[in-house]
Amino acid sequence: MEMTDETVTCSSHHIYPVPQVTWATDPPSAQEALENSTLKTTDHRGLFTVASTLRILGHLSNCTYFCSFISADKTQVWTASRKNQDSITQTEGHALSVPCITPHILQNFSLTWTFTLSSEPTVILRYDTKTRHTFNLWEGQAEVDQDLLLLGNGSLLLHKPDIEEHSGMYTCTFSGLQNKHIVQTKVNITVSPISVDEQSVQRSWWSTAASAAFFLFTVIIAVPQCVRQRAKETSHRYNGVGFVEGGPHKELNTSATYVIRQHGVECNRLQPEAKDEVAASAANTAEDCEVALPPGAEIEEEKPVGPPVEDDDELQSSCLEEDGS
Repeated sequence: MEMTDETVTCSSHHIYPVPQVTWATDPPSAQEALENSTLKTTDHRGLFTVASTLRILGHLSNCTYFCSFISADKTQVWTASRKNQDSITQTEGHALSVPCITPHILQNFSLTWTFTLSSEPTVILRYDTKTRHTFNLWEGQAEVDQDLLLLGNGSLLLHKPDIEEHSGMYTCTFSGLQNKHIVQTKVNITVSPISVDEQSVQRSWWSTAASAAFFLFTVIIAVPQCVRQRAKETSHRYNGVGFVEGGPHKELNTSATYVIRQHGVECNRLQPEAKDEVAASAANTAEDCEVALPPGAEIEEEKPVGPPVEDDDELQSSCLEEDGS
């Protein structure tokens, strides 16, 4: 049995005598609508080849077409049927069942699935109920339920169809002793769209990754820099309105220290001993440090470290007594 977009043709070869040809559809159609043209030819041995063609009624997938060849003595009937189903579209990775159910009650039959993409049809699965032999070219990718198959349901289950490997034309054929049923289905496998949940998961993943990257950046880059900066600031001391690291006055000995406190921060000012004019001119007072800080800073003068120094009056008195003596 062959089917095009406009006609369906049923043929039989090398038979004798000439059989009678009948047509039927499922759902049923009026017999007057099933007008067909039948061509009979003979070969050199006197055997006949009969081909009957029927115009498609309505939409191609609405009907299953049956043709029957009845012997002249009406003791034998050979029946073929065919249905071209609507195409099926499924997203990749999602299980898909390609339906195939025979309208005939069959015993000792075989089921054959073929797949056609652009070249010749390829047999991908075959099962024989008499021998229980199974051939599956797509083992692990496609299968049929053998229990349902014995009931006439030979639907093919594609577990995780792929766009390139599983998009094409599928043909299912039930073959019995005097019966044949063909179902043809076009399957389109499309790209799976990203669902809302998957998009949410992806956004969450990227957010987590960004947070982790920021944390690593902070630990690897920012923290060491902060530590180095803090160590650098700790090694500095206020000197006037700025910082002095070393310099010409780093050898100055101190006899007094001024401490300026503001919000818990101390500014230690050193009062140098006037060993020489340069050192004396470089000495800073607590007032100088106070000017460099904002108003409100408290200045606390620490007492000099070392032996007590006598008052000027006592020193002068001591000197006079020595002179008089």
